[in-house]
Amino acid sequence: MVCNGFVPALEESLKKTLGPATAKVMAEHLDLHTVGDLLHHYPRRYAERGELTTLFDLPLDEHVTVVAQVASARVLKFNGGRGQRLEVTITDGSGQLQLVFFGRGIHKPHKDLLPGTRAMFAGKVSAFNRRLQLAHPAYQLLRGGGAEGEDAVESWAGALIPIYPATAKLESWKIAKAVDAVLPSAQDAVDPLPPSLRQGRGLVPLPEALLKIHRPHSKEDVAGAKDRLKWDEAFVLQVALARRRFAETQLPAAPRRPTADGLLDAFDAKLPFTLTDGQERVSKEIFDDLATEHPMHRLLQGEVGSGKTMVALRAMLAVVDADGQAAMLAPTEVLAQQHHRSITEMMGELSEGGMLGGSEHATKVVLLTGSMGAAARRQALLDLATGEAGIVIGTHALIEDKVQFHDLGLVVVDEQHRFGVEQRDALRGKGKQPPHLLVMTATPIPRTVAMTVFGDLETSVLDQLPAGRSPIATHVVPAADKPHFLARAWERVREEVENGHQAYVVCPRIGDDLDDKSAKKKSAEDEAEKRPPLAVVEVAEQLTAGPLKGLRVEVLHGRMAPEDKDAVMRAFAAGEVDVLVATTVIEVGVNVPNATAMVIMDADRFGVSQLHQLRGRVGRGSAPGLCLLVSEMPEASPARARLGAVAATLDGFELSRIDLEQRREGDVLGQAQSGVRSSLRVLAVIDDEEIIAEAREEAVRIVSADPELTGLPALRTALDALLDKDREEYLDKG
Repeated sequence: MVCNGFVPALEESLKKTLGPATAKVMAEHLDLHTVGDLLHHYPRRYAERGELTTLFDLPLDEHVTVVAQVASARVLKFNGGRGQRLEVTITDGSGQLQLVFFGRGIHKPHKDLLPGTRAMFAGKVSAFNRRLQLAHPAYQLLRGGGAEGEDAVESWAGALIPIYPATAKLESWKIAKAVDAVLPSAQDAVDPLPPSLRQGRGLVPLPEALLKIHRPHSKEDVAGAKDRLKWDEAFVLQVALARRRFAETQLPAAPRRPTADGLLDAFDAKLPFTLTDGQERVSKEIFDDLATEHPMHRLLQGEVGSGKTMVALRAMLAVVDADGQAAMLAPTEVLAQQHHRSITEMMGELSEGGMLGGSEHATKVVLLTGSMGAAARRQALLDLATGEAGIVIGTHALIEDKVQFHDLGLVVVDEQHRFGVEQRDALRGKGKQPPHLLVMTATPIPRTVAMTVFGDLETSVLDQLPAGRSPIATHVVPAADKPHFLARAWERVREEVENGHQAYVVCPRIGDDLDDKSAKKKSAEDEAEKRPPLAVVEVAEQLTAGPLKGLRVEVLHGRMAPEDKDAVMRAFAAGEVDVLVATTVIEVGVNVPNATAMVIMDADRFGVSQLHQLRGRVGRGSAPGLCLLVSEMPEASPARARLGAVAATLDGFELSRIDLEQRREGDVLGQAQSGVRSSLRVLAVIDDEEIIAEAREEAVRIVSADPELTGLPALRTALDALLDKDREEYLDKG
């Protein structure tokens, strides 16, 4: 469902309006089921008839719609004259794109697509001989009269041609014709904005906004419609989150105040360093929350290496001081084991509760993962049930029914975006009362994203690195343009090892013997193109036989047995391995201060934030860090521009903005909103900060005065539409 309200006309199935065949394609390929769904499937851009749209920077492997002019067309024969293909070059003034048609499918386009003809073309962007192309695209002529000519364009768009998000099965112009059929129903849309809010900001009524977003006669029509629809999206979502925050304040929770001269004080007294001002400030925010009689619901975000684990550990110790237990949920066994190692090392004898040599203030810190032996697992479960273990660190194994706590007071979720809502909720449900919740993320989040994705959490930010952290130099290695740069990269790795340090090599996949058939096919293509190997297994073999011969090289990936993964990480941490060739399993939480160099193979396949996370594994000690981003992409490509941005700054917040600007809003919000289709169509979480902030203020004011929205039935209807069953569960589980 979408975020605006409906009366029955908008809830009507598309089968009745469009027929069962079209409705089936709409449902299967665009997740559109009702008249209201289709009305809220907005054009992604508009083409002007007197203006050609850009062909520059088309996304590879995505379905696109372009408006362009035919520059040339020619028929070529192959297979000794037995086969033929039509090659059409289209242009928009900024660039060119090749269209190709094969076999019997060339006759109609050969007749239609003459030089000078303008048309809309839709298809999936592929690459052939390093040139972008559309193979067998669908097209709609924009000149030449008749049903497919300018008259059809006039009937859709007046002066502007709407270009809709489309698929191979449903081209933009077909969606436009379907919208025509349901557009009269826009008059029945219920307006969710309180009249005072709408009038005070000069926003057009909802029915008018829907009409103008689909069939504008001017750019001003589009701007006015978008302003209104952005407010709808921001406001209804913020009301949902404000009601969630209000409901949290009504729940009971046991206050958890640390004991004077207890475990926390004993831990602080033995720290060999001073906490940063940021760590002190954020710890106070958390301790203040823990002392209240309703559950803490806080997001802790911070730069790579800013000391989030230390802050989380002190929060857990405070809860143990108050006779509670704390659980840390990690997304992978590697990370859970790493956290367990580092926390027990930081605590020393304070983690040896009940053991000979343990401190009088000590508690027991246990690890619980799915791969543990039966005896160790039984002991860990017993320690949790009796309260002997104050702290448990584990994976999803913590969530199983047989895991019982004596008194769970705090749940810490590390890298929360990797967990499903149900997993987090199952763990929170193990407390006698709702436990306090601390969510950690090492991905810096711009303020507006925090207000939308994490709008039901209070936010703490660690933006200061601990003393002693070293700078990281980052460089792009253009393997295709300058292959000798890659050879130099391996020389730099050897130099780091010769100086007593260690290195990571990161690859996007595991290897042919462990990947699926599509990966094998890609590997064959890579070999044909003489690309550097991109898989952990293959890279490790080639490095040990070639540029890193004689060094101690090990592999690490997610398909290894848990005990093998742990053994490799322990060996690397102990300095017994020179170079670790790994997948992104080392992306978060892995802390080996002696590792100073990282080479990321085919770095353009990773997102900006992911590259920043990976880079954060080096430079964690006193020696400077080095990160080399290897890419085969051409210098002028958007992928290389992304890598250049990563190389240019260590500011994770700036990189997160770049990352989000390059992604769809649905990608930004989809995971956090339980995986269902994002409610955001026109609101841009990066660009529309002012609207989101104002909507949040309005939402807080309205919910504080009327939590059940009894005086605003239209808003309540809109909220019900946003909070379909899946999303209601998401917000309820927080």
